[in-house]
Amino acid sequence: MNHATEVFQPLQADDPPMVAGYRLAARLGAGGMGRVYLSHTQGGRPLAIKVVRPELADDPAFRRRFRREIKAARRVRGAYTAELIDADADGVPPWLATLYVPGPSLAEAVARRGPLPVPAVLWLMAGVAEALQAIHGAGIVHRDLKPSNVLLAADGPRVIDFGISLASDVTSNTATGLAVGTPQYMAPEQATAGEVTAATDVFALGQTAAFAALGEPLYGDGPSVSVLYRIVHSEPDLSLLPEPLRPLIAHCLAADPAERVTPAEIVEWCRQRLGGEADRGAGPAVWREVTGPEVSVPSPVPDPTPVHTLPLIPRPSHKTPQDETPQHAVPAHALPSNAMAPHAMPSNAMAPNAMPLIAPVRSQLTRPDGRPARRRRTALVTAAAVTAGALVLTGLTWTVVEAADRLRHRDDTTGAASTPGPSGTAGSSASSSASSSTAAPDSVAGDRTSEESGSSSAVPKTPQATAYPLQWLDAKTSLDVKEPVRREDAKGDIRFACKQDDCALESDTSVLSLVYGDPGGGLDTCRILLTGAKSHRLPLAAAAAGSEICVKHPSGDIALLVIQVKSTALPDIAFVTADMTVWRAA
Repeated sequence: MNHATEVFQPLQADDPPMVAGYRLAARLGAGGMGRVYLSHTQGGRPLAIKVVRPELADDPAFRRRFRREIKAARRVRGAYTAELIDADADGVPPWLATLYVPGPSLAEAVARRGPLPVPAVLWLMAGVAEALQAIHGAGIVHRDLKPSNVLLAADGPRVIDFGISLASDVTSNTATGLAVGTPQYMAPEQATAGEVTAATDVFALGQTAAFAALGEPLYGDGPSVSVLYRIVHSEPDLSLLPEPLRPLIAHCLAADPAERVTPAEIVEWCRQRLGGEADRGAGPAVWREVTGPEVSVPSPVPDPTPVHTLPLIPRPSHKTPQDETPQHAVPAHALPSNAMAPHAMPSNAMAPNAMPLIAPVRSQLTRPDGRPARRRRTALVTAAAVTAGALVLTGLTWTVVEAADRLRHRDDTTGAASTPGPSGTAGSSASSSASSSTAAPDSVAGDRTSEESGSSSAVPKTPQATAYPLQWLDAKTSLDVKEPVRREDAKGDIRFACKQDDCALESDTSVLSLVYGDPGGGLDTCRILLTGAKSHRLPLAAAAAGSEICVKHPSGDIALLVIQVKSTALPDIAFVTADMTVWRAA
């Protein structure tokens, strides 16, 4: 079954056509950190490009963390990982590109076909464990291993998204109590903001494998706070799992990290259970049964076709007497007025083999003494007319329009033009004309400026977004929408309150609304959701990592909170961390 229409979404009006030289072919999805697009290398190999949200990109601290993550991800090389190909933490906006894996996520595959058979789960665990060996070997802890971060390619699983991974040679964020991950797949030490190690990923692998075998999370569904409480305080119920999988998954889910198996031990255990199938390389056949036919990946977007103007009509090969007439400078008083435009081309600037599309004007000029002008004068006037025609054909018509506007503006500001009397000399007339011509540009510029300023004042400007990443909320801290946003007391605009299993965000001043549906909301989304909103309390039972919350302050400021971590299993030490973006006077 081809799910291309589900996987590859067309680019929207606010999507860039290109990122750092990579032409974008489709949108793959969006998350709390940014949007993901399909692109290709110069050789046509598909890539997944993640582009960071603008409000995060403007924060120097975020760029430093993003640069660290890129550096860490470059060290990962493994057959079961999506390799980092290119990245730029200093780009505008920052971005990274990994190999695109043509296959559904484990979450999507299970949703379509139900639980996986035991051999497929064994192949899954072996492949993911081998990926963890490569990740941990580079000194990295993934910290967010889950079914949506495991893609099922035709030749086996691929572990993706090191966006919140942690390099072991960098001071751990958990030193300040910051836990990162998805609640349904956290280890106990992760849920309580303890020390995160490679064993934390093994616990997540056990949960992921149980999901593949059961078709649902091992610790059940429901509010995140309830799930985390069960993870921390209860033993997992493995009775519903297929018997061959129970011993291995039980060792992955040991409460004590020191008692969990290692990725190498998982690979060996799975190979023993698969027996001859592992030696024969039967994995691809198993995956084809699970994933179905591969999704057709859109072709690379071709480079834009250059736009060429139509060539001028070739001049006939025979020559006329006028062609042999030598060209001389034309006196200014002999040229038509439009030939004096600032961007006018000289008559000899035309292509030598081009024929004008405007017929020459053969006017009989009369000299002051009443005798006809010489043929040379006629030829020069003809050349001037040809020049004016060429200007029109080459797209400079705007010059003539601008000159007409300049004349109209001058008439409007100075009154009707005075006609020189009989005593007026040519020199005085030319001087007046030159003076008016010199003044015209300033007048036109002033007129245009006033029009543009009037137009811009009538169009409302989009408020500038200000990012405040990684804000901490617990019983003793709060946030203000106005700067400074962080408060070391519980008297701010946005407070965190947690009693037993009921945790919520509260406010005496602002209204709050949870964003449902796909992440990636912004100012327009919040404006719609907050219209008519009256609630000053938002229960967090339905919120998880990546959930978005809109907040409207009485001043008119609008804020968007993107939850990064929600740890509410233990009410006494419960907390929430979130990235906050504020639009002033929105």
